[in-house]
Amino acid sequence: MGLVESGKVPKPLTSLLSTSRKFSLWMYQWGLACCAIEMAAAFMPRYDVMRLGVIPLPASPRQSDLLCVSGTLTDKMAPPLRRLYEQMPDPKYVISMGSCANCGGPYWDSYSVTKGCDQIVPVDIYVPGCPPRPETLLEAIVLLQEMIQNEDMGERWRGDPIVLR
Repeated sequence: MGLVESGKVPKPLTSLLSTSRKFSLWMYQWGLACCAIEMAAAFMPRYDVMRLGVIPLPASPRQSDLLCVSGTLTDKMAPPLRRLYEQMPDPKYVISMGSCANCGGPYWDSYSVTKGCDQIVPVDIYVPGCPPRPETLLEAIVLLQEMIQNEDMGERWRGDPIVLR
């Protein structure tokens, strides 16, 4: 059993691992509607999200550790979102971007709209707005990085030991 699984991680090692994890976020973009345009604008040279250590285009969900859900999540898209979330390796984080992803937005009373993506996957950061500005996504990423930096690795990986096959 390793140090991380036993929960006895020395403070300098915890700080080093947390800093490296916070500056190497692979972001999987799940753009569903108009908020996806604002999410894509955050990756343009004007805002340059890569300077924060976020790599925007992983090839698959199995390579990403940050999921950004932006736009109207319908009941038909909820199972694929859940499947995508389950394919991501631990530790994984979720940002819900826009009013539609947060609570259904102006379509909340529709029969086919999910009342927020937090009913499907656990959300770490909510980005308000309709549509939210790219600066708010950058602020959400900075808040997530602070959360990762202050995270206790012993609590995060408590449970069954990691088995390599």
